Amino acid sequence: MPDPLLDLTLKGGAMWSALIGRGKRLRLTDVAGGANVGLLLYNARERHERYNMPDTLKGQHVFYLRAPYCLHSDMGRLLASMTADTAGWHDTVCGHSTAAMVREKYGERTFQEARNECYRDARTCFLIELAKWGLGKRDLVPNVNFFSKVVAGEAGALTRVPGHSMPGSVVELRMEMDCVVVLNTCPHPLDDTPSYAPGPVHLQVLPGTPPALDDPSLAIRPENLRGFQNTDLYFDLQS
Repeated sequence: MPDPLLDLTLKGGAMWSALIGRGKRLRLTDVAGGANVGLLLYNARERHERYNMPDTLKGQHVFYLRAPYCLHSDMGRLLASMTADTAGWHDTVCGHSTAAMVREKYGERTFQEARNECYRDARTCFLIELAKWGLGKRDLVPNVNFFSKVVAGEAGALTRVPGHSMPGSVVELRMEMDCVVVLNTCPHPLDDTPSYAPGPVHLQVLPGTPPALDDPSLAIRPENLRGFQNTDLYFDLQS
């Protein structure tokens, strides 16, 4: 594996964002098992274009994400492709926790009381990071929850599967366009762990190149190849 351009570990309940260029790879590792990474993607050149959960699911005929599926934008293009994945199931439909949810489930531990050991919620973390890129509440859309598996019962109720992601589980995203990546490591909204104990995540940004047309992520569904061709045209017209 090439030397990473960035290498860091995020504690549970942390937040992070960066602009990652086309072709580069974001590699996430669940350090201790049971982590959750809520993630959003935005076109760095035109930030009104962003990850679209409905188009991602219906275009690939899926309910959850795994490699080699792709993350589609709301303009018919690809934002990223999943090039590695040892967890095999990542939630797309449950969204993120709010301050009220965290307070009701775990109690309250404020920054004034506990400094960096405070209880953070995913919505607040998203909004803090979005603000750094000139984005805000109106730009907050349904996110992916990497490392979390959620299944539907016979009556349609959603349940998070505990112990799904093992220590060392990896997911890797190849950016198909220049992306603003916004993420946090707060608990999944359906996490039923009685104490606030989100797990740490190791994060690396690695060099890479755009894919060939026979790449597994593009070949798995016709809509992915069309999305990549739209993305390619978008960059060709701007170069």
